[in-house]
Amino acid sequence: MKNLILESLNKEQKEAVAHENGPLLIIAGAGTGKTTVITRRIAWLILEKKIKPDEILALTFTEKASAEMEERVDRLLPYGYVDLWISTFHSFAEKILRLHGLDIGLPTNFRLLSDSEQWFLVRKNLDKFNLDYYRPLGNPAKFIHALLRHFSRAKDEEIGPKEYLAYAESLKLDKDIAPDESAAQETARLAEVANAYHVYQKILLENNALDFGDLINYALKLFKERPNILELYRKQFKYILVDEFQDTNWAQYELVKLLAEPNNNLTVVGDDDQSIYKFRGASISNILTFKKDFQKSRDILLTENYRSTQNILDLSYGFIQQNNPNRLEARMNEKKSNGGLENISKKLIAQIKEIGIIEYILANTQEQEARQAAEKILRLYNQSLQSKTQDAKNKIQDTRSKIQDSHWSDFAVLVRSNSGADIFMRAFEAAGIPFEFLASRGLFTKPLIMDVLAYFRLLDNYHESSALYRLLTSSIFAIDHNDLVKILNEGRKKSLSLFESCQIFKTSPSISESSRKIIGSLLNLIEKHTAAARTKTVSRVLYDFINDSGLLTKILKKPDSYNFVNLLRQLFKKIEAFEESASEPTVRNFVETIDLAMEAGDEGSLENPEDSGPDTVKIMTIHGAKGLEFQYVFVVQMVDKRFPTIERKDPIELPDALIKEILPLGDIHLEEERRLMYVAMTRAKKGLFLTAAEDYGGKQMKKPSRFLVELGFVKEKAKEKKSKIDLTVEEMKANDKSSKFKIQSSKLPDSLPKQFSFTQLRAFETCPYQYRFAHILKIPVEGKHTFSFGKTMHKTLEVFYRKVQELNVKEQAGLFNQNNQPNDIVKAPSFDELLKIYEESWIGDWYESKTHHDDYYKKGKEILKDFYEKNNGAWTVPDALEKAFHLKIGEYTLKGVIDRIDKLPSGKIEIIDYKTGRPKEDGKISSEDKEQLFIYQIASLDVLKAEPEVLSYYYFSNNTKVSFLGEAADLEKIKNKITDTIEAIRQSEFPALPDPMKCKFCDFAKICEFRKLS
Repeated sequence: MKNLILESLNKEQKEAVAHENGPLLIIAGAGTGKTTVITRRIAWLILEKKIKPDEILALTFTEKASAEMEERVDRLLPYGYVDLWISTFHSFAEKILRLHGLDIGLPTNFRLLSDSEQWFLVRKNLDKFNLDYYRPLGNPAKFIHALLRHFSRAKDEEIGPKEYLAYAESLKLDKDIAPDESAAQETARLAEVANAYHVYQKILLENNALDFGDLINYALKLFKERPNILELYRKQFKYILVDEFQDTNWAQYELVKLLAEPNNNLTVVGDDDQSIYKFRGASISNILTFKKDFQKSRDILLTENYRSTQNILDLSYGFIQQNNPNRLEARMNEKKSNGGLENISKKLIAQIKEIGIIEYILANTQEQEARQAAEKILRLYNQSLQSKTQDAKNKIQDTRSKIQDSHWSDFAVLVRSNSGADIFMRAFEAAGIPFEFLASRGLFTKPLIMDVLAYFRLLDNYHESSALYRLLTSSIFAIDHNDLVKILNEGRKKSLSLFESCQIFKTSPSISESSRKIIGSLLNLIEKHTAAARTKTVSRVLYDFINDSGLLTKILKKPDSYNFVNLLRQLFKKIEAFEESASEPTVRNFVETIDLAMEAGDEGSLENPEDSGPDTVKIMTIHGAKGLEFQYVFVVQMVDKRFPTIERKDPIELPDALIKEILPLGDIHLEEERRLMYVAMTRAKKGLFLTAAEDYGGKQMKKPSRFLVELGFVKEKAKEKKSKIDLTVEEMKANDKSSKFKIQSSKLPDSLPKQFSFTQLRAFETCPYQYRFAHILKIPVEGKHTFSFGKTMHKTLEVFYRKVQELNVKEQAGLFNQNNQPNDIVKAPSFDELLKIYEESWIGDWYESKTHHDDYYKKGKEILKDFYEKNNGAWTVPDALEKAFHLKIGEYTLKGVIDRIDKLPSGKIEIIDYKTGRPKEDGKISSEDKEQLFIYQIASLDVLKAEPEVLSYYYFSNNTKVSFLGEAADLEKIKNKITDTIEAIRQSEFPALPDPMKCKFCDFAKICEFRKLS
């Protein structure tokens, strides 16, 4: 196995992966296999060093990086795993605080606030801040964003309110000694900011809330003030790995150092030249500090590049050296001794033996720039098609299969800011080039979401004419333009709202029949859903709207349906978060919340799942491209003041005296922009295109970016460059016989999950078409009260039994492994405490009425009363609760969560799964119903390395257990079935298997054209 883990690695990569003990610093240049090294090191520690998965902590900078790392480790481990801690810093800290926050007086059920929620909170409590300097009379909320950013920066540096207040007080004392009017004003300003910081933290706790910076700082506080908990995690995490180390902040590094002591088995991986998120350009601060803290660290430099051609790498390397001496390479090559990193060279060596394309394209106008980028993409794509088609002919293969190997997703257009993308989207649309704009923000400005929000506004106020106008011009309810003009004119004449005008015209013969039908349908929906909005949740109203209006059915007929469903799914997530936190989760309050968010500058975060599978050209910001790679990269709008941008300093800067990081001297902003350009250039594999225009619509012509000067491109004549692209888009398409085929080929393919669950497999067995709706398109479904009740009962027992564990633990060697105690001395929370847990865990969503809700609430209490009476005096201390696992079956991974595991006197275990339904009267379970626990049995044997003695379904309805155990033949049978089902999923075209008994209970029956209900 050792050889397999180290297989195909170069010398430096092998050394990094197989590093034994002690601190390890890996400087990994762009495209040198950073993620490969980290994931193989994790696998090496588990398989060769026999380190348990839950004894490894891997911390990343983004959720995307965590997911990719987990997926790669999953492929490397042959048997699966449990409790592998791969997460972002913030997710890790949140998990710790959820478990141990009470130890420092922090509620474990705290709310984690988004940026806009922080803004709301401050705005609502603005009077408590006693602001003077930062509260202009004309716009009292003007500096809220600046203050919040300032507090966030303070938390990055682990500066608490007390430290800030003490600093401000010290300045005041100095001012009293040497009075000066300007100094006095500055001191008063800092005192105001320090006090505001103190008030902000107080208000957060009063509202049972934390922000992201709090997560790291409170985790540090917990570990520093509770050495017993720190020791618990130091013993658990024998090895710690940190990705993107160059971008971690001071507080995050302090957290890592604290956990790593005393053995310091700490691996950090980073590259100062790719630091694009660091405060004030402190790109080498962490690495220099690491070298100071761990002077005997092993240092490994990765320079063999597996992504780009040498000429692209050379151009990038020569460019980034403009940042000297504020680069690690330059700093380490100074005469002073710097341990293992002195006299280093970060010049990357290409392992691809080709010559890449590098071009500078200068256009007259921004429209021409976008059009020429489109033409270049078409030409390269067509050349690829022709080459692959000729290969197919030469090898006597199917031409069509070869053509499908050419991908639009080989191309990326990188913009410095989101606003620069519009012109390229218009040009690509005109050229018939399929594209995606992968923005990180803008959910609330997407046309589909704006249509839904407009509908919500009408449910609150029929007469909001702008909202109704939007719907009557939308793809859902669009009426004839001439008819709409008539309705608007008549309304203006008679001073009617658009709604009142529509009431008149819905039966008027002066407009077309189709318009009358649409208007009538829309008005009926508004009336129906307005009544529902008074009593139902926002998510229920949205679900009814997308089904009753036919919106979801229309979306599913679009070739890019996945993107639209993805937007709806994200809106549902926003609504669910709102419903969890709002005291009155009504449609009106939700719309007001969105309006406030927009006022706060929040356009709604966007998720761009990479498993969507569309073959499209990607348009994105350079920041969004970090960690990605493409065959051909276009870095566009390379003109003065656009890239590099104009420096915008923080309105409220953190005093230098409080900053703990090493800050560089020189033009910090320019160096950061240069690193951003370096990241953009090193995304390219085979082709790098830098584009600019002279005219962007302003009064003055734009100058070329200074980066083009540094790269040596502005010496080339624009005309010579432009002559290389002399065909218009229309001519290109006219000359290209395969143009029609290419545009059709942009249809989104179905994308399969990388991991599977029992629920997914069961859905596919029921109906492949249902599986496609649920697990590929991931269409939001109407909630069910049974799910709400089931989740409530699961959560109640989980929290209850965690308290049982806490009350009975003697010696906690790991987070979840406790020593079982005899039943007669097992302590448990009281029944009143159990009821309190139930009340705090209650989910009141999706019940049909208040009476229905109250009946279930009462039923839950009765079940718990019976549960407590039956178990009181005979409690068991669970060995594990909510135990997650990843199980390898053949080449596939099955994931799941076991509700509860009990250690039995025999030393074996009992696996328990909770069920809210009732057992069959005869107490028998069908072989199909046993399958879920058979999978848990296999996971227990292969992954947990624990032998089950019994498998049990625990039924809440009558507090009974039905138990059994799988024989070897049962386990082999389910393994084969899993493999066969996943293989069938991989090869399936997801046909519908309509059946009245199945369709009757299917979540997607309303939108399925194949449904059979009788």
